[in-house]
Amino acid sequence: MSQDSPSQTAEKGKSGSTGRKAADKSARTRAREFALQALYQHLVGRNASVDIDSFTRDLAGFHKADSAHFDALMHGCIAEAGELDALISPRLDRPLPEVSPIERGVLWIGAYEFQHCPDVPWRVVLNECIELAKSFGGTDGHKYVNGVLHQLAAQLRPAEVSAPPVRSGSRKTAP
Repeated sequence: MSQDSPSQTAEKGKSGSTGRKAADKSARTRAREFALQALYQHLVGRNASVDIDSFTRDLAGFHKADSAHFDALMHGCIAEAGELDALISPRLDRPLPEVSPIERGVLWIGAYEFQHCPDVPWRVVLNECIELAKSFGGTDGHKYVNGVLHQLAAQLRPAEVSAPPVRSGSRKTAP
């Protein structure tokens, strides 16, 4: 059984009922998708980050992505790969080389955002990574990503994780 690249999986998923419609995606969601494709090229093809960056920016739809967030994710994950692997590895139920490159890239994105993007709530990071794994990964890869990143969130953002969730519409307004 061959593993599709993230772009092949995305093409297959366009007509499916899972995932968000392309028009509904935010610029940051698109940045994460392109970053995952770039990280896949890094992990599988061992391509140079400069070449990956150039190739990815030429892909259809990149102009709709948050290029600054893409830059932070792609270059940050590649630069900090060893540190990200060290954070992720203790939470895995198998050796790191046995984790698919898609799930590994998604885990890198999640761990990186937990550490370097405090403006993105941990629940948003978790949800976005689950959606990436559903769109590009294996059948139950999103469950694996959820379990690992939930543990990482508790370690990297303990105050935020232990705080009660804020419900929209539940705020009281002054009379």
